[in-house]
Amino acid sequence: MSQDVFVVIEHLRGRVADISYVMLAAARALTKGTGGQVVAVLLGENVQALAARLAADRALSIEHPALAEFTPDAYPKALAPLIKEHQPRAVFLGNTSVGADVASVLSARLGLPLVSSCLRVTAERRLTSQVCGGKIMAETELPETTTLITMVPGGYSSEEGQSDQAPALSSAPAPALDDLRVTLTQYYEPEAGDVDISKEPLLIAVGRGIQNEGNIELAEELAKSLGGIVCASRPVVDQGWLPTSRLVGKSGKRVKPKLYLALGISGAPEHVEALADSEMIIAVNTDPAAPIFAVAKYGATIDLFDLVPELTERARAARPA
Repeated sequence: MSQDVFVVIEHLRGRVADISYVMLAAARALTKGTGGQVVAVLLGENVQALAARLAADRALSIEHPALAEFTPDAYPKALAPLIKEHQPRAVFLGNTSVGADVASVLSARLGLPLVSSCLRVTAERRLTSQVCGGKIMAETELPETTTLITMVPGGYSSEEGQSDQAPALSSAPAPALDDLRVTLTQYYEPEAGDVDISKEPLLIAVGRGIQNEGNIELAEELAKSLGGIVCASRPVVDQGWLPTSRLVGKSGKRVKPKLYLALGISGAPEHVEALADSEMIIAVNTDPAAPIFAVAKYGATIDLFDLVPELTERARAARPA
């Protein structure tokens, strides 16, 4: 078995996903103990340019028209023979809809252990994973065989996995991919919403803790006083209290505001994943163990219904007449 660590780079329509940089940072931490190299694995078609900013020792591409877009059929078929041949110490994938799909299939087909929802990795081969949406942290040692690891955001910044120097790039032959059962035929873009929250510099985000639709007005008033926009986590949008265009998360928008104020949001991995580029995150949640505090610069366990009206009043008083 090799001591190298493979990182399956997740990308979409010519852009490397931030979780890929998080995985590279984790892989570098692990290789300080294994002594191996970090190998970025790129699947797709004409993907070599995506290696430019990857903080890896080397990059390996597998190119085929059937890999141009992700499918849960093609990716495992391309990765399985590669893993069998090289037997890396570990294989990192994102704990995303893509990575979780691929990791589970590879684990079953290759008979390899899978550590999911991993937040941190140490050179001593200790893995810390989130359980129950991050309310419980589970620690384990890296198994002695090749191990699949799916990473969640929050343990490393995307900058830690980026480099100004591109890794050495080589290619591997693609396996036969002519008998696929699943293919992508079309992308459906969501309709344009009232605002584009991905471009807003100040966001007031509300979660389950807002309790009911009538309380959204409190967040709207605060946003107005601060010059920001209200957005939401999945439970609020699922209730129909705010439109889908205001959804922040894996199935919504990625955001990069100067300030992200999270009110009553627990901080599930699917939500936190979309906050990686925020300059500052402030969290308000009465649960001191809420996972959102792990990524927040500042936090408070005060009841949001006590804080928001007071904050709104002070913001209004501080604005010039």
